[in-house]
Amino acid sequence: MPVSSLESQPSAARNIYAFGITSFLNDTATEMAYWVLPAFLVSLGAGPAQLGLIEGVAESVASFAKLFSGYLTDRLERRKPLVVAGYLVANAVKPVLAVVTAWWQILLIRFTDRLAKGVRGAPRDVMVAESVGKNNLGSAYGLIQSMDSAGAMAGPLAALVLLSRYGIRGVFWAAAVPGAVCVLVALFGVRETQHPHPSRSSGWAFSQRTREMGHPSPSSDEGDSQPAKKAAAAGSSHGLPGPFYLVLSAVTLFSLGNSSDMFLVMRAQNVGIRVALAPLLGLVFNITYTLGSWPAGWFSDHFSRRWIAAAGYLIFAPVYFVFGRAPSTLAIWISMAVYGLYYALTQPVLKALVVETVAQEIRGRALGVYFFVTSVATLAASLVTGELWKQYGAGVPFYFSAGLALASAAMLLIPSGERKA
Repeated sequence: MPVSSLESQPSAARNIYAFGITSFLNDTATEMAYWVLPAFLVSLGAGPAQLGLIEGVAESVASFAKLFSGYLTDRLERRKPLVVAGYLVANAVKPVLAVVTAWWQILLIRFTDRLAKGVRGAPRDVMVAESVGKNNLGSAYGLIQSMDSAGAMAGPLAALVLLSRYGIRGVFWAAAVPGAVCVLVALFGVRETQHPHPSRSSGWAFSQRTREMGHPSPSSDEGDSQPAKKAAAAGSSHGLPGPFYLVLSAVTLFSLGNSSDMFLVMRAQNVGIRVALAPLLGLVFNITYTLGSWPAGWFSDHFSRRWIAAAGYLIFAPVYFVFGRAPSTLAIWISMAVYGLYYALTQPVLKALVVETVAQEIRGRALGVYFFVTSVATLAASLVTGELWKQYGAGVPFYFSAGLALASAAMLLIPSGERKA
């Protein structure tokens, strides 16, 4: 099993599994509410303009909250209260949707929900990193991501079952059940982590880990602490280290072409896939995503994370190329399934890559900057995609995104020079 090495560390395994369960339950509750929200807005007399405003404000506040929480995380001795509070607030406001009477009330609820998500993200991911060794980072993040995407499947399916019998408001009330269990698991299942000793800091380990360089890891504290001390010095004196910015640059370039997945759904409808089948597109994608995330994380613990993330980008490119050409509906269905592999090879792996790029003292800051910059770039990508689609037709924005993915994959493989460190 990918995290079998954690069996000798029961407290570490407990945290990883607890975070996995909370991710599953929280995403189940979130997706139950999210997929029926557009129809609910229409029933209140709102339309696309209001939906766009609500989602734009919600995602923007989440981006800034992630940046803030990243800096805050590095200054907190106890991170669990912030994580639990984030889950509590987010799941407390979801059932409130069942009693709203105007669209602006939904705006306030989504604002609060996304704010809570942004605040809990960085401290949770730092706690995960502190619960395992650097050789299990990918496995840990991969397991949690698999559970998260499994919740993304369970939520819409649960909503579909409940909708015909209890209506939209009934779905919102029902979302309180997995949400409440999520908070209880976070409160009683997660244990506070301790800041690791500097000699265990991941430092510059990300790029050319000793096993990738072809010689054994130093066994003494002195040998292990030298790169950590250099990373810590770089973090304290000059901010985030250069290798972090190299990774961030590659991911940001890619994100400028990684527009909302709603454009994929729109393109699928263009080529003849009925609107009623749109949720099945998401299901096909999430099955692959769920099955692939944990193994991808495990492989990243044993091989180069850069190469695995680059492979994800190299899968993204032909998927978007096929969507651009749209030769048949069958090709779209197959591409959507393959698209899940891109997510599996990048989401948990890049998070582990960011964490081990920096000293442990600034992990929260690094994750906050990473989440913020990529979120803003992704929002910009949706605007660019919409304009390109309008001006040059449906195929061009997908070709553009495929080209950026290839360039980003090449950037990830640029040597960063840590061999000399």
